Amino acid sequence: MGSVHIKDEERVGSEAKYKLEPSVYLQKLYESGTPDLGWMNQMGEWGVRAKPGNLGLRLKDIEIGSYGIIPEHGGAHRSMAPRGAVIPEDVPSLGFTINEKAECWADNVSELYEEAVARQWSSARDIPWTELKPLPDDLERAMCQLCTFLTEVEFIAADAPTRWMGQMNHDFFEVKMFLATQAMDEARHMDVFRKRALANGGGLGKASPISELSLKRIFDCPSFSAQTGRLQLLGEGFVLTMFRQGEFLAPSRVDQEIFRRCMQDESRHVGFGTMHLRAQLKANPVVAEELHEQLDDAERILLETFSVPEAVEPMAILMGGGVDHFDKGMELQGQLWRRIVHEYLQRCDSAGLDRRPRCILPTDFNKLFEAAA
Repeated sequence: MGSVHIKDEERVGSEAKYKLEPSVYLQKLYESGTPDLGWMNQMGEWGVRAKPGNLGLRLKDIEIGSYGIIPEHGGAHRSMAPRGAVIPEDVPSLGFTINEKAECWADNVSELYEEAVARQWSSARDIPWTELKPLPDDLERAMCQLCTFLTEVEFIAADAPTRWMGQMNHDFFEVKMFLATQAMDEARHMDVFRKRALANGGGLGKASPISELSLKRIFDCPSFSAQTGRLQLLGEGFVLTMFRQGEFLAPSRVDQEIFRRCMQDESRHVGFGTMHLRAQLKANPVVAEELHEQLDDAERILLETFSVPEAVEPMAILMGGGVDHFDKGMELQGQLWRRIVHEYLQRCDSAGLDRRPRCILPTDFNKLFEAAA
């Protein structure tokens, strides 16, 4: 190998704080030329061969032998040393606080991670922006207001869960990997809705104090599971149901494609949250009351969100096809609301949380007006 020229080589290290002290091992290696090789006899499990399946080498394909065992309790060393590696006694602890499997695990997390990696998309290239045509002012203003709301709320689903990543024992690395994909998904969602608001002659609309309060309550949740209930069962579940109705909400093919792609991402997040809470409630039934208290407050704030014009009217205008068809839009919004509540309660049932007796969300959208009266 040829030598490499380093500019001002004589200055390298001239102001270093620490003095170079070769280790005993390096001195011995230099003097004898004989490698140590002791590490070769310290393997977690030698002879295990992972074989790729039809879709390549996936996480489930390397869950073999001792490497396939997910411990109920994370390693007491609390370092980033890989699960299954030989752990020396002197590894430094990172002070993880989430060290029980039930506190973060979901049985579908590995598959969701694989799906997330395979289905990443680009808001720049994969949305047919060139097909975006001018819309009537009322539809464009309504779409821009909805995009403002979505730009406002989407990134909390990245900010909030990733707060806990650094607290999770590294033996549950699959969860941390999935949450990393969720952060990427949500960054893309905020990106695409901001772009949509600015791409067709409109602009950003009005932010909402009540929406901001809802986001703050998500961020301030006292535990990962409490936050998951508030965020995935209700918050992201609400948005997921909206996206599923994109054919009624979207005034153009560009908008339909945005909703379709965001929907497939959100379904993963909601699927993880539901399965995590099922595992947590099965292992620790006492967590149910904490979840109920969080959802009591979250439902109340959701009702307050739908008590201001910038939340109610844009969706009605979009679903009706314009201000002139506002009544039709309100009727369709009532049907959407029923679906939102129904799917939310189904998710609670799937998680093993009996929410129906405490749920304050009426299935009939008109009852929101009766309550106000």
